[in-house]
Amino acid sequence: MTATVRGGQVPTGSVRVSGAKNSATRLIAAALLTDEPVVLGNAPTELVDLNHKLRFLRGMGAVAERDSERETVTIDASGMETSPFTEEQDYPIRTTYLLVAGQLRKTGFARIPYPGGCKIGSRGYDLHVMVWRALGCEVEEKPDAIEVRGNGFKAGRIAFPISTVGGTENALICASVANGTTEIVNAYITPEIEDLIELLTRMGARIEVFGNSLVKVEGVPELSGARMDVMPDRIEAITWVVVALMLGGTIQIDNVPFSEMEVPLLHIEKMGVDLFRNSNSLWVHPGCITGRAVQPFELACGTHPGIISDMQSFYTLMGLIADGTSRIFDYRYPERIAYARELTKLTGIDAIEAEPGRIVTHGRAPMKAAELTSTDLRGSMSLLIGALAAEGTSTIGAFQMALRGYDGLPRKLAKLGVEIDIRETAD
Repeated sequence: MTATVRGGQVPTGSVRVSGAKNSATRLIAAALLTDEPVVLGNAPTELVDLNHKLRFLRGMGAVAERDSERETVTIDASGMETSPFTEEQDYPIRTTYLLVAGQLRKTGFARIPYPGGCKIGSRGYDLHVMVWRALGCEVEEKPDAIEVRGNGFKAGRIAFPISTVGGTENALICASVANGTTEIVNAYITPEIEDLIELLTRMGARIEVFGNSLVKVEGVPELSGARMDVMPDRIEAITWVVVALMLGGTIQIDNVPFSEMEVPLLHIEKMGVDLFRNSNSLWVHPGCITGRAVQPFELACGTHPGIISDMQSFYTLMGLIADGTSRIFDYRYPERIAYARELTKLTGIDAIEAEPGRIVTHGRAPMKAAELTSTDLRGSMSLLIGALAAEGTSTIGAFQMALRGYDGLPRKLAKLGVEIDIRETAD
């Protein structure tokens, strides 16, 4: 899939932040733990990754319906069986591991594709194997799939060697239906995981969180149906802020999850940007930049409540319009720099220095159109923003990556007066 992007377009209007990708796809997996319907409101129903997961569920016999007009997803797993997928089927999603618990609950056997997703360094599945084995299951790694067997889950102690979002999600889902009380040590509690805990609790799970890294889960034999709204996407919200600042646009951003992004917004403000806000909206326009330009900065990506790695590329863009040299460090995912090398095709090699764990930008360099290739989900969006800021018409290959992470992206851009031409190609 290739996007053709004409630079110089100035976005104007309002945009509503959708439900969070990193929450919705996890909540759908949790919905498989009950035979009663689970309804998710504020769901990102146009999201490519979400629809891949719904397709997988339908292949297992579950009812998985989406209503784009009402922004709802309804899951009924009462008729679900073990996945019959084949190698020819394409499920390019990272979180296939979260589908094990629902299958094992029904049949004592689960079969999933190896996790897909963005290539941004070492993100193996060994911690998920550790979770399943700690809860009494046998795991077999076959050439085309991971197979997990067990007579239900048996409670245990899961001590992660590193803080892990995916591992914590998997442990929570499995432990909620395990026999006994499971202790999860060195858990990573993000806003999206708090959303997952909220849904599991509404379904009847008994979960206690101590501080920000210890969780105890008392498993229950049967969970019930529930209804809940997906939290707004904090990464999408910061994206639209940067779109407005980078392109000199005027955008009202609605449904902003302020409580989950205080530190990221504070860093924007410390760059000399005066953000106008009410209880759930931001208004960003050229007058928000209080000096002659954005001020240079230095920051490090890390864990919540700070700037998470998924936001890194948008701060790199801010560095490109800053009046001086800025530095962005990311030691959690140090290899997340491929997009920055693509950005140099727009800026020239002198504007961006990228090495594992460190990106340096020299701001206010002129940007000219180029042929670009997406490298990861969020990086793809940063390339789009860069292309819109450049002089001339650019192309972005493998653009489907952006559609994996942004609900209704072409529609939202069009509402802001920004047109891009997306066509199916052999990437």
